[in-house]
Amino acid sequence: MPQSAAPEKRESLAPGVWGVVATPFQGSTLDVDLDSLSDLVERYETIGATGLTVLGVFGEAAALAAEERRQVLEIAVECTSLPLVVGVTALATRPAIEEIRAAQEAAGQRLAAVMVQANSPKPEVVAAHLDAIHRATGAKVVLQDYPLASGVTISTEALIAVVRASPSVIAIKAEAPPTSVAIATLSAATGISVFGGLGGQGLLDELLAGAAGAMTGFSYPEALIACVRAWQREGYAAAAAQLVPYLPLINFEQQARVALAIRKECLRERGWIKDSGVRAPAPGFPENLRHAMIAHLREAATALKITRTPVPAGSL
Repeated sequence: MPQSAAPEKRESLAPGVWGVVATPFQGSTLDVDLDSLSDLVERYETIGATGLTVLGVFGEAAALAAEERRQVLEIAVECTSLPLVVGVTALATRPAIEEIRAAQEAAGQRLAAVMVQANSPKPEVVAAHLDAIHRATGAKVVLQDYPLASGVTISTEALIAVVRASPSVIAIKAEAPPTSVAIATLSAATGISVFGGLGGQGLLDELLAGAAGAMTGFSYPEALIACVRAWQREGYAAAAAQLVPYLPLINFEQQARVALAIRKECLRERGWIKDSGVRAPAPGFPENLRHAMIAHLREAATALKITRTPVPAGSL
């Protein structure tokens, strides 16, 4: 099919901000902290997230045992009414199907989609993978292009071919830089929701390129939600006004190799989780970054307080 062909109409994942949920651990044992997890998912619903993404890369799903994954999903189902996208860690088809069936058993009708990574640069391989998954499970799919996690580099043209060959795909998560370039092409060619990730670093440019919103983790998800809502209502200037005060913290959190530990420590400082431990092979929080982290968190807290403060009538 030529790339210029009009995209077909199909079901698509709701636009907005889908919060990628951390998996909190506790103490030196690094057992899953179910109490912190329940508090965390409840907060996402309170602040207005469109949905939740659990067991993703930021959720350290690859470091969880099968029983732990089930517990995480059950907490998400019990403690929030939000729709759920569940990450699939396996790149091979049979293990991916097993993960999805377990997610379906735990989440039931709350499962909006599963997030499956592109597992080959060849579109026919990825399409066959997704077809086998759909035939075995019936699950709807968010196709994730995240080469840093998967080790797979696939072209935008190949992704378009996969989507067109795979009716089960209802959204794309585009995390291969330059994301705004890919999102502009994917949005125009596929007609389904395309979400940015990477902690919201490129969110403003991604919205300009046609993104449906963000599907990512950030220690101040309120900022991402406010940004996307402002974009939907008023456009770029309003969206930028909401997000720009948080950009120093967004950039700080996205530092290579230590991003996970930094974000979990930021969540702990906010009181959103009790402990910030990460499981190997992820490195822990670098203590020599604490001063900078506190400075950025103070800036973010001030920005949040300002945006939440009502403007007195007649003061504008």
